[in-house]
Amino acid sequence: MTMGKYFEYLHTVGFEETNIVGNVYYVNYLRWQGRCREMFLKERAPDVLAELQDDLKLFTLKVDCEFFAEITAFDELSIRMRLIELAQTQLEFGFDYIRVGPGSSETLIARGRQRVACMRGPNTRTTPARIPESLIRALDPYAS
Repeated sequence: MTMGKYFEYLHTVGFEETNIVGNVYYVNYLRWQGRCREMFLKERAPDVLAELQDDLKLFTLKVDCEFFAEITAFDELSIRMRLIELAQTQLEFGFDYIRVGPGSSETLIARGRQRVACMRGPNTRTTPARIPESLIRALDPYAS
């Protein structure tokens, strides 16, 4: 289903993430990408979080998501992030959304991507910046 090692964020879908007929709103898939990325930083690259408090910015340039199956409230998901591409100032992540749960086989629900640029400086004058070495080291095990 997925190639190589991935960082995993587990999530249980809530009612507030669904529409009137019980399907998950598409925007939540994008929110979960961001949440997975945040949890990765918290667990694997906490010093990058400190840099984000200073002048480092991680700008999301592009996101996409392709859907294969519906999910509803209380479905259990594994959002699996891996590194697709690493350049000097940008990176691209891949995300697999897998339905998991007791006694059930894993089902690929959706697949997404996210392109991120590293920038530094005050909000009015940010400039491209090299990806921090600590982030590169933290991402190395998750390269596809």
